[in-house]
Amino acid sequence: MVQLYRHEPFTDFTVEKNKKEFEEALKTVEGYLGQDYPLIIGGERIETEEKIISVNPADRDEIIGRVSKANKAIAEQAMQVADETFRWWRKTKPEMRADILFRAAALTRKRKHEFSALLVKEGGKPWKEADADTAEAIDFMEYYGRQMLRLKDGMPVNSRPIENNRFNYIPLGVGVVISPWNFLFAIMCGTTVAPIVTGNTVLLKPASTTPVIAYKFMEVLEEAGLPNGVINYIPGSGSEIGDYLVEHQRTRFVSFTGSKEVGLRIFEKAAKVKDGQIWLKRVVAEMGGKDTVVVDNDTDLDLAAESITISAFGFSGQKCSAGSRAVIHQDVYDKVLERVIQLTNKLTIGDPVDVTNYMGPVIDQAAYDKIMGYVEIGRQEGRLLTGGTGDQSKGWFFSPTVIADVKEDARIMQEEIFGPVVALCKANDFQHALEIANNTEYGLTGAVITNNREHWEQAQTDFNVGNLYLNRNCTGAIVGYHPFGGFNMSGTDSKAGGPDYLLHFLQGKTTSEML
Repeated sequence: MVQLYRHEPFTDFTVEKNKKEFEEALKTVEGYLGQDYPLIIGGERIETEEKIISVNPADRDEIIGRVSKANKAIAEQAMQVADETFRWWRKTKPEMRADILFRAAALTRKRKHEFSALLVKEGGKPWKEADADTAEAIDFMEYYGRQMLRLKDGMPVNSRPIENNRFNYIPLGVGVVISPWNFLFAIMCGTTVAPIVTGNTVLLKPASTTPVIAYKFMEVLEEAGLPNGVINYIPGSGSEIGDYLVEHQRTRFVSFTGSKEVGLRIFEKAAKVKDGQIWLKRVVAEMGGKDTVVVDNDTDLDLAAESITISAFGFSGQKCSAGSRAVIHQDVYDKVLERVIQLTNKLTIGDPVDVTNYMGPVIDQAAYDKIMGYVEIGRQEGRLLTGGTGDQSKGWFFSPTVIADVKEDARIMQEEIFGPVVALCKANDFQHALEIANNTEYGLTGAVITNNREHWEQAQTDFNVGNLYLNRNCTGAIVGYHPFGGFNMSGTDSKAGGPDYLLHFLQGKTTSEML
């Protein structure tokens, strides 16, 4: 019988013991900053002359690590190793593969604060956000290991007196995993371990801004007993090795999390059949969102303001689930807006090493410039009430920004900003609010703040998002509790952390034995 899964608890940093332990973890991480990290292919460490430099976004003079950079020749070498390893890895017992994940989860749990401290440094995450990121990584390993034990014997099908029929799942082959920088541990971990626990092999290309955490995770997997060649760690340029591997004839599937633009390019490239390719590649893609908090006129106004603020500004709005739009019933619009401004102005911003800072930096110069550009657009499209300023003298810090009185078709209501900017729009009634909420090309998350049960029932039917929440913020999906993925241009709705996620990396095989 498969053990019951429970998600990893979050750390309470108001407890002095926990706070001191995290401060010690930060010192541990600071002790190994600036090191060089090799590629890992078939268990072999490979140094390259060209490096990816990972820097602290809160202090860009602080180097997190120098990571060897893969080129096409190395990517091809990794593909051959992964292809060869798949031949025997696919035949290993699911129980053994699941046990590796359980051991890796236990090892990560023992070093939980250290990994979270590294996320503070490499990803610019505040303590609470970093802790949740690491907890989610542990959750993915625990959950997917248990899901594999449920799937290992296949599914029941009917047999007749003259035959015995079975339906089992078998792995696909070699997969390319392209992970993002925002959930630099959790999503990188989840998208990597799901394919391997199902019997596939992986080429892992982490985000170039955050490759060190992925290397540290490789060390954990090796300690947990993962054989050489099952995961091959190859950071590198997306335009060079990313495109090359997506188009490769031996690539069986691609798992991608990132922007819509890159996701569409991957989808297109993966669809083209190369010489020698005998399958259609699968693409599992999560490509972002333009998520909405809808506020009804029959509601708790303080809860509404709190939900908008948390959704918009948690981790500086750098979440695909971030509530970057609030659509508010005209009857309560002014009151909610006033409360949002009050809460926003209380938020602290600064180096996330300091636990008192609610917001840290944005990830890099490109993100900073993009956000600043959208604020200038927002000034023309609405009324900027607070924020709209940045400080890039040391790191890339951007103040939480509220832009009110925005029209429903404005650019800042339609385009993903991926920063601490929220646009507020007025709705005539609840039906109008849902129409505005659905007027984007995305469909990832949404929240409805209402005490009207009929309106909530209507939202469940008509609010077209993959993850919909009542009377809470629209971020913070928990593995196994809130399977996560969206509609339309938010991706393939693959529902990470859900009961059918592993099936994306398996194929069904029917065997029928005549008696």
